Amino acid sequence: MSLAKIGSGCVLALVSLFAVSPVPAQTAPAAAGKIGVVNIQGAIAATAEGKQAANELQSQFAARQQELQSLNKQMNDLQQRLSNGISLSDEERNRLQAQGTRLSQRLERKNSEMQDDYNAAQSELINGIGQKMIAVINRYAQEHGLSLVVNSSAQGTPILYASKNIEITQEIVNLYDQTYPTKAGAAAPAPKSATPAPKPATPPVKPR
Repeated sequence: MSLAKIGSGCVLALVSLFAVSPVPAQTAPAAAGKIGVVNIQGAIAATAEGKQAANELQSQFAARQQELQSLNKQMNDLQQRLSNGISLSDEERNRLQAQGTRLSQRLERKNSEMQDDYNAAQSELINGIGQKMIAVINRYAQEHGLSLVVNSSAQGTPILYASKNIEITQEIVNLYDQTYPTKAGAAAPAPKSATPAPKPATPPVKPR
């Protein structure tokens, strides 16, 4: 969950919130017991539409991430002044400490708000791609006579071994891209891996 990174502090993931339970495909006239294994999270991330959506999220939240980075820098600068301010008066030190506390609270609030908004936007995009992905998997299963398709990326799926001969993730990605081509007609550059939105780089400045 390919992924999109905003700035240097917050990496936005595309598929981390989406997991689909094992999907039984519609059977077609074929030998009983034919099985396919697909990593749906990986497939969603690898589609042209998934990569495009990741880049759109990156652009959508870039300005807010830059604001968080600016607030983090202000916190670091303030704490540096307090650490090196041996000659600071008590009044000036108290003023800086109060300023640091307010800045930290603002940073926490804005970080939380951005994460909530990002999660909501990401979930909407991923669910839309995921529903179409299920339809593509069902189509593939019928066309290739699969009796069962198992999602290897779903939590709790007890797959201890799967032959490469039944791994169909790339085939699903190819079929999805053929069925739902992006408007630009080409996939966006693959983004980097994901981590949650950052917490403030420094703790609140508390009065001594």
